[in-house]
Parts: sequence; structure tokens; C-alpha cells
Amino acid sequence: MKSIIPEPMIPKPFRIHRKLKETHDTYTIELESTNGADGFPFSAGQFNMVYVFGVGEVPISISGDPSIPKMLRHTTRSVGTVTKAILKLRSGDVLGVRGPFGSHWPVNEAVGNDVIIVAGGIGLAPLRPVLYSFISQRDKYGKIILLYGARTPEDLLYKKELEQWRGRFDLEVKVIVDSATGNWRGNVGVVTTLIPRIQFDPLHTVAMICGPEVMMRYTLKELQSRGIKNENIFVSMERNMKCGICLCGHCQLGPKFVCKDGPVFCYDHIKELFGKREI
Repeated sequence: MKSIIPEPMIPKPFRIHRKLKETHDTYTIELESTNGADGFPFSAGQFNMVYVFGVGEVPISISGDPSIPKMLRHTTRSVGTVTKAILKLRSGDVLGVRGPFGSHWPVNEAVGNDVIIVAGGIGLAPLRPVLYSFISQRDKYGKIILLYGARTPEDLLYKKELEQWRGRFDLEVKVIVDSATGNWRGNVGVVTTLIPRIQFDPLHTVAMICGPEVMMRYTLKELQSRGIKNENIFVSMERNMKCGICLCGHCQLGPKFVCKDGPVFCYDHIKELFGKREI
């Protein structure tokens, strides 16, 4: 008898290869297919529904390298029932994965342009795949600028990779924290204060933003004041995704559904909805 359950609703088993601690409450899990599959193809910006058997599932952006689909990576903060359950799992334990779902960052559309990537806190996780994509095709783009802000130095993600990226001559990386602690000698303040310090061609620049909504709102204003058009600004909006396939309606944003139309949106398409409460 044919199953009445839609295929996209059936999680596929993945085994935890290892867990990496990023900060005191944030970690990265590396997953491998249990059936020996070649990989998990995805585009930068997409997300998966990650299922802990007997607990529930949660949407998590894919934070690995699209060119290396054999290892599936997710970075998440331990804040809810499911993510706390994931934290308790060990290498060898099995999770369920549905996806990939959603839209992606405009990697191909940005060819020939300068690129500005602005991330706040854990918002760097959904943007890390796009950085991998740009670096692997570096000669196709103009300037590539990463502006990354976090609350404290201890809250910065991917510290080793940040140092590697800062050491490259073909990337411009600026990091800032709200509050300096320990031996921090870098920038202090909010991430938007970095925008006046960078040089780019506003008529030929694509901007990609992910972070807390208030941070994205002020970043949008700064970029617009520098002459970047709304149609060249893209934001990631993860919002209450439950099914991933536009059935449940939990992620509805006005006439749009984040799981289907997003999570990556061209700002010009949602500017009337962005920042409004109770939509």
C-alpha cells in the first residue's frame, strides 16, 4: 500500500560524525548519511528540518561548504527543547534530516560585482556557505567584504576561520564586539559602525545580511545611505518554520511563506513587510 505521507515530510537518518563547541551555548554538528549516500547537495542559504527522535524537530540553516556535500554541517544555539536535546547527543548517534528547503543567496547573480556580507551573532552561520562559494570562485567577483559583529569576543563564531579569512589578501574582514572583554584589542561597537569605513562601488555591489532584526534594520539604512539599491540587498528571515514545505502556515509573513519564498529574500520584495509587528 502506498504511503499517504508526503516524501518531504519523512526525515532521512544521519549519524553525528562529531560536535564542535563554538561558544558557551553554540555548537556545530557534522552529519554523515547512514546509508552511504554520496552527499547532501544544497545551495548556500538553504535550511534543513533537523529531527531528534522522540523529541521533535527544528529548522537550522546549513552552515557547511556547498562544494563538499558529503559532510552536512549545522551550527545552532542551545536555547530550546530540540536544540538542547541535540547538545546531549554524542558521536555515532542518529538524527533525522528533512531538506534542503528554501531559497538561497544570489551567488551567481553577484558575479562581476563587489559583495558586502554583514552578519550579527549566530547570523554568520547561514552566511558561511556563501563565503565558501565566493572564495572557491574568487576571480569572478570584485571586492568581498565581511563585516561581523557579536556581543563579546567569547560569542564570536568560527574563530579559527575568521583568522584565516583575515589573513587573505583578497578578502576584507572586519570584526567588532559590543563589549570588550579579556584581552580584546579589536573594534568595539555595533556592526553598522563598520560600514562607513569600507570602500565599494554602490552601483555594482550586492549586499547580504543576516542577524537580529534590529541589527538588519539599521544595516539596511546604512547601506541605503551609501547608495546601494534595494534590489541589490538580500536578507535572511528565519521565522517559525515547522513543516518546511508550505503546509502549516506557521512561517507566514504577509502574503509570503518563509520556508518556500525565503529564508533569503531580496529586500525590495519585502520592504513593506520588514520590521512590522504581528504580520
